[in-house]
Amino acid sequence: MTTDAPTDIHSREQAADRSEPRRRRRAGDASVDGRGRDLSAAPILSYGFRPFFFLAALYAGLAVPFWVWSHQSGFQLYGPFGGQLWHAHEMIFGFLGAVIAGFILTAVPNWTGQLPLSGRPLALLVALWMLGRIATAVVVSPPAALALDMLFPLALAASVWREVIAGKNLRNIPVAFLLTLFAAANALHHAEGMGLTADGIAVRLALGVATLMISLIGGRIVPSFTRNWLVKRSSRRLPASFGPVDRAALAITLLAILAWIVAPLEPLAGWLLVLAGLVSAARLARWRGWASWREPIVLVLHLGFGWLAAGLAMLGLAILTPDALSADAAIHTLTTGAVGTMTLAVMTRASLGHTGRAIRSDLSTTAIYATASLGALLRVLASSLPSLYPELLVAGGGLWSLAFILFALCYGPILWSRKPVAT
Repeated sequence: MTTDAPTDIHSREQAADRSEPRRRRRAGDASVDGRGRDLSAAPILSYGFRPFFFLAALYAGLAVPFWVWSHQSGFQLYGPFGGQLWHAHEMIFGFLGAVIAGFILTAVPNWTGQLPLSGRPLALLVALWMLGRIATAVVVSPPAALALDMLFPLALAASVWREVIAGKNLRNIPVAFLLTLFAAANALHHAEGMGLTADGIAVRLALGVATLMISLIGGRIVPSFTRNWLVKRSSRRLPASFGPVDRAALAITLLAILAWIVAPLEPLAGWLLVLAGLVSAARLARWRGWASWREPIVLVLHLGFGWLAAGLAMLGLAILTPDALSADAAIHTLTTGAVGTMTLAVMTRASLGHTGRAIRSDLSTTAIYATASLGALLRVLASSLPSLYPELLVAGGGLWSLAFILFALCYGPILWSRKPVAT
């Protein structure tokens, strides 16, 4: 998502003590700290990752079991979407939208040197996210639900455009562009619910944006954080630096995603997706993930990127050999596997680093990773084994949701507290 080479989430936060925050501190504004955060605000509103990571985890932990129950019982919400459409919408634009907001609102001040969103403006953005979740559940009028649900993604995209332009950080314009596409996908999904657009294009656009984010950001942070960890252990063999292989892989992935969005059933899209999966696996092999097996908080980054490579390849194979592999299994490899694992990897790491804690995995964090991965595997198998679908759906969805409930329970005290607490 950015072309700046990262070092570590926590060290990048420390580097964000720049011009405008420094001027406000010199001016004697006691309510603002060295990074421009509103010290008068509650701790949960002092930085974007705090409320949005907590809410994303809580929502994922509750919404999936609710959908599984409603799917089996036939219960329907009053909002504009049916059961399956609501599930897809809320997992993508609700859960993932909150994770993206938490990450972006924390990263943008580091990229641009501008003040981070905190206090009342952050509370307003959180309220807009909540309003969208209520609208998709209970607002009967589809146009009204669309208008209310669009407030959050539009406000988020606008805030990032403003910060990138104000900070003259033109290298990160792709970030704002991808967020704008994500907001457009949200609107398209509402239009699909009203029968105004082709089925599936909104989900493909949104998942395409998520895939590109993981491929681009993951392609930076996975080798960088692995390198940092190996250097501290005096390892001489380090991950490969970003170079032509990575640029080629990103280009192929972009072409594959565009082909899938526009022509999801064409063999060309299938072959491009398989190729994208293979080159993504080749990138991953160059980052020496096996050397970090002693530290789960590093290893999980490689696992998440591995899910991405597998998901791209499976999506292509589902197009080329639909009788052998279901599209649903491929989609859930990308969503529960790649998106679920990478979001937890970033959420745990950022929550520790940005609150001054050691970036390492304890027993509870390792349990979060393992539970999410097992849940994702069972969910993918559910789509591949129709005879066991109900049982595997319940088991997979339950374990995946449990991972996020564990995050809320274990990391909630960190996110709600200003002072470091034991984790």
